[in-house]
Amino acid sequence: MYKKGIGHPGLILTAVAAAQFMAALDISIVNVALPAIRADLGFGAARLQWVVHAYTLAFGGLLLLGGRMSDLYGRRGLLSVGLGLFGLSSLAGGLAQSADLLVAARAVQGLAAAALVPAALATLTTTFPEGPGRTRALGVWSAVNAAGGATGVLAGGLLTDHVGWRWVMLVNVPVVVAALALTVTSVPADRRRAQGERPDLLGAFLGTCGVTLLVLGVVRASEEGWTSAVTLGTLAAAVALLAVFVLVEAARSRGPRTPMIRLGLLRNRSIAGANLFIFLAGAGMFAAFYFVSLYMQGVLRMSATATGLAFLPFTFGTVVGTVIATGVSARHAPRTLLIPGGVLAAIGFGWFSLIDPSGNFAVDVLGPSLVTSVGLGMCFAPLAAAGTAGVAPHEAGMASGLLNSSRQLGGSVGLAALTTVAAGRTGTGTTPAAVTSGYSLGLAVSGVLLAAAVAVAVTVLPRRGRTVRPAPETPPEAPLEAPLEAPLEAPLEAPLEAPLEAPLEAPLEATNPLRATAPPEAVATAGTHE
Repeated sequence: MYKKGIGHPGLILTAVAAAQFMAALDISIVNVALPAIRADLGFGAARLQWVVHAYTLAFGGLLLLGGRMSDLYGRRGLLSVGLGLFGLSSLAGGLAQSADLLVAARAVQGLAAAALVPAALATLTTTFPEGPGRTRALGVWSAVNAAGGATGVLAGGLLTDHVGWRWVMLVNVPVVVAALALTVTSVPADRRRAQGERPDLLGAFLGTCGVTLLVLGVVRASEEGWTSAVTLGTLAAAVALLAVFVLVEAARSRGPRTPMIRLGLLRNRSIAGANLFIFLAGAGMFAAFYFVSLYMQGVLRMSATATGLAFLPFTFGTVVGTVIATGVSARHAPRTLLIPGGVLAAIGFGWFSLIDPSGNFAVDVLGPSLVTSVGLGMCFAPLAAAGTAGVAPHEAGMASGLLNSSRQLGGSVGLAALTTVAAGRTGTGTTPAAVTSGYSLGLAVSGVLLAAAVAVAVTVLPRRGRTVRPAPETPPEAPLEAPLEAPLEAPLEAPLEAPLEAPLEAPLEATNPLRATAPPEAVATAGTHE
């Protein structure tokens, strides 16, 4: 089922999936092309990782702002603007003649992705109400997201070998044109929430600067050392900015001004657990893709095309895991799948850490790829469900921005930290044995991060579904978009509003005290069983 009067759900899901696929594709498509980019544009070994960092850092740092702007200014509009900017920056990156221009183009790509990704997920969650329909839609979204990351490696290899590395950027242009046309014709326009509301620019500034300095400090540690004044000063500044960010958002969450993120969302165990889980999983997953790609090309001497093809089994395993999750998650709480899925992924990363400089593809790559991919595929849809369950439509962008931000921030920090760890193990060695030793340690830490994510699922995520408390002051248009949420919690939170909305939409639920705090859709989504 889907909400009436909002456009054809199949076309909307296709538009959302296309946007998400492209954003996920560009996280990994440059990985295989990195050696060719380094040779052509003269990147140093330390600066090369900024081709990846520039995208993931801008993406992760601005996702919260992008999600909130989609709530305030309309999901279709922000999705369209993000797609257009993504296409222009991809064109600039493909034509770049210097390392600095390429890194700048990647940063703008990340900014564009920060606008379109939360708008896309918010469009999905407001189109499909909580229940089996949303579970299936999230399954498609999760499969496309995972397939985009794995397909990016394949596409990067094929394009680099046959037409040159520049096409890993230029290929986005026709995809953007198609996705933009689909968005404009299928996604319905949504009105601006309230004329007096503006995005939290101070919060965006503090959060983005804090995250940027955090990642920069970790990256510089590989050059300056963890105890150097530069590293310690950068990390201290990052912690200070992030602390001020939390204080500002806490004050605005209690007052009349609109926060970039309402901290009340994080008091819910489901949302807090989902974000912590995806942060840890993203940290391990992003770094593992990076290490395995370099291992196959630099140690096993596989071509870029062969390296890309080697990731196809990973795509297949992810789809299998997502299908399993979609069938089970409609009847069970997210933790039911996150625990075994996380365990499988941790085992797979542990297997990856056994790579050998004289190894072979079947044992060192194919086997662990299948185990890891099925485990991760089982996690994506339940994480999306847990991270958005019960959220009112006028905060859908906020919740989706938070979830995506946690994933991208985890990936960026994890990649920076684990490349530093690997470089410390490798030292100045350049032999296959030396670099493999570094990759092995980085992959082992990835497995530890997934094990920590499993611990979060066991200890933090609730055994049963729970509805998130809505914002204290609902914007004026909320009754038009979400009449069901207010009456369900009205007996506990806002008794004066209940008589206005409950008779219109849910007279049966309003009179049933046993269901006053748990809408049936939330129960269907999150599950009511162990």
